[in-house]
Amino acid sequence: MHPLLNIAVRAARRAGEVIVRSLVRLESLEVTSKGRNDYVSEIDRSAEREIIEIIHKHYPEHAILAEESGSSGDGDTVWIIDPLDGTTNFLHGFPVFAVSIAVQQRGRLEIGVIYDPMRQEVFTAARGEGAHLENRRIRVSKQRGLEGALLATGFPYREDERHADNYFAMFRMLTSMCAGIRRPGAAALDLAYVACGRVDGFWEMGLKAWDTAAGTLLIREAGGRVGTLGGDEYRLGANIVGGSPKVYEALITALAPHVPEELRNV
Repeated sequence: MHPLLNIAVRAARRAGEVIVRSLVRLESLEVTSKGRNDYVSEIDRSAEREIIEIIHKHYPEHAILAEESGSSGDGDTVWIIDPLDGTTNFLHGFPVFAVSIAVQQRGRLEIGVIYDPMRQEVFTAARGEGAHLENRRIRVSKQRGLEGALLATGFPYREDERHADNYFAMFRMLTSMCAGIRRPGAAALDLAYVACGRVDGFWEMGLKAWDTAAGTLLIREAGGRVGTLGGDEYRLGANIVGGSPKVYEALITALAPHVPEELRNV
């Protein structure tokens, strides 16, 4: 296993242990609000500290971009960390959440790990070496279009979401074109599920780099495509479309009438 990937998996598993142990005391956790419908718990912070501690033990010179503690360090290698993607699910005991860790070198994604501590599934990717679930190679689905496709998405839920009407127009339109749409509430897992073919495509607006970095590499290494709402190359921006090649193309085409110019490539 690639040395960076080995450390990323170890850090993700350690964070997962912190998360799972805390499930028995959800009612007593300290929770604060970062904004409307945007919460952080002491477990998010504890899991993040564990991840960073493991990284810095082995790579003290590497930079960090983490959801809770922000950016630290300076260098060509950056670890992009979401210690608990799906915090709202976690706080309600809804068992859909994950740890997401990616490594970017000179602006290019090299390593991606998404760990589901409830199912104990580790999704991994290394650039040029494919994507795996545990030790099994994974590929995106063979779905060739939207008819019969299962899609995943995330609803805009923050009060500063200015383009909710655009999103719900997309949602209404796609509902009539595919077999079903799921909104589990953890974007990292949605992307991992695209990579392994559990869902055929995904789109969401208003995300952050730590939500999508690992999942982006997973999909690409699993033979899928990832882009902006306008179909340009995705560079860890706010809005993302991913899927098997044919589903990705169909999504870009279907979404186009509802994507305002200011959202096309961000």
